[in-house]
Amino acid sequence: MEEFELIRKIIPTYYRQPSVVKGVGDDAFVFRSSEDIVFTTDTMVEEVHFSRKTMDTHAVGYRALAANVSDLAAMGSRPAFYSVSLVLTPDWTDEEIIALYDGMEQLAGKHSMDLVGGDTVSGSQTVVAITAHGYLPPDKGRYRSDAEDGDVIFVTGTLGDSRGGLEELMNPGESVSGHLIARHRYPEPKAEFAAGLTSLSRLCLNDISDGIASEANEIATASGVRLHLQKEKVPVSEELRNRYPDQAGEWALSGGEDFELLGTVAPGEKEALLEKARELDIRLTFIGTVSASDLPEVLLHSPQGTETLQPTGYTHLKERRKRL
Repeated sequence: MEEFELIRKIIPTYYRQPSVVKGVGDDAFVFRSSEDIVFTTDTMVEEVHFSRKTMDTHAVGYRALAANVSDLAAMGSRPAFYSVSLVLTPDWTDEEIIALYDGMEQLAGKHSMDLVGGDTVSGSQTVVAITAHGYLPPDKGRYRSDAEDGDVIFVTGTLGDSRGGLEELMNPGESVSGHLIARHRYPEPKAEFAAGLTSLSRLCLNDISDGIASEANEIATASGVRLHLQKEKVPVSEELRNRYPDQAGEWALSGGEDFELLGTVAPGEKEALLEKARELDIRLTFIGTVSASDLPEVLLHSPQGTETLQPTGYTHLKERRKRL
């Protein structure tokens, strides 16, 4: 279908955000706000970040937007809008294109987000690029640089499930784990949880997209501190542990794309954090502590000893192929 026909098919019939002045259908998007505004952009390239061999286009759309929502969550912001730029190869059918947008809309509806614009062109390789916007109360941004000596380290959910789901799809056996596959295709970013923590005076957050080993090192570097992680406390689902007992521990640290949150908080505000997690039925696990250090680093402690945890997850531009 031509671009204008596509616009007619995907244009919203209403907007969830009352701040929209002008949405889809003009040269640009217009909105007004008295709050701080957060912007994030994420790009997925076919056969690098996803494959239609392992995901239908509905899941591709959902997960592409999930990456952006998770980034907004890591800033503590409330998701509001998104725009989509597509480069599509000629083999895409009209049904696949609509399913891509339907996948985005499925997640957008959960977070009251509005589609407010974008662009679609043809090309030799499929690219899905999304820019998402969110709101923050003034001076309530949650930054990687906010970890301090004495903080406790926490993580939401369980880790490594997405990597396990990819393994199920790439190397299917006689039976597959629907739970792990769903965690890979349809992750649940913790945006509502993060946006509900405005009562906390200080909070450091990072989303787990490239693996906790990478995200923890980002916090250590940005804050100039040492993170101490207790390996035995890193949460792993029973499903992953049972199906991949030899790989579960490694995948929990470096698998990535779980789109959970890693963070630090002052000990005196642990209970407020736990209360919000209980309210939303979110699993929250305390996995370590922060100490002052002249050498920013992450130490992984286990019964076998202590090692320096290197950023072993996916590194952008240094690997030719990401998880599909």
